[in-house]
Amino acid sequence: MIRVNLREIQRPLKQGYRDDPETARITLTARGAQEDTPMACSVDIGRAIYAAQAHTGVGGAGTAACSGDLLLGALAACAQITCQMVATAMGIELDKVEVTVEGDLDLRGTLGVSQDAEVGFSAIRVSFDLEAPGVSMDRLEQLKERAERYCVVMRTLTSPPPIDTTWQVD
Repeated sequence: MIRVNLREIQRPLKQGYRDDPETARITLTARGAQEDTPMACSVDIGRAIYAAQAHTGVGGAGTAACSGDLLLGALAACAQITCQMVATAMGIELDKVEVTVEGDLDLRGTLGVSQDAEVGFSAIRVSFDLEAPGVSMDRLEQLKERAERYCVVMRTLTSPPPIDTTWQVD
């Protein structure tokens, strides 16, 4: 892994946010756009465009990620990068960090087959697989606590913000 000095990189950012807290407030945007089938769309996050489809379990073709894949992927990416950055900031050398995220869905809910079936994930599991030779269990516990505290997607899912929806019809 490439060694970087996170403290050096983040020092001016942190100081800027201390001096002017409003500069730390950002808005990220993702936009969905219609494709030629109601089972697919594109998702533009401003730096990349991703193809998305309905899951095969609800009739999708299975050739692109479904929205559930994208949600779990966002959690995996955030947990992975947060763990790596926190370990680096703590001076913990890790030979390996791999994050696996699994989520359980009952597709009957999404398809309206059963009123008793939940719509959405009923459980999400995040598994961190680390190789950290010579690192004490106390330090690894600190890493776990901090990585989970600072993972934006994990915190958002465990303490969800209100979601405001608007509909504009032309």
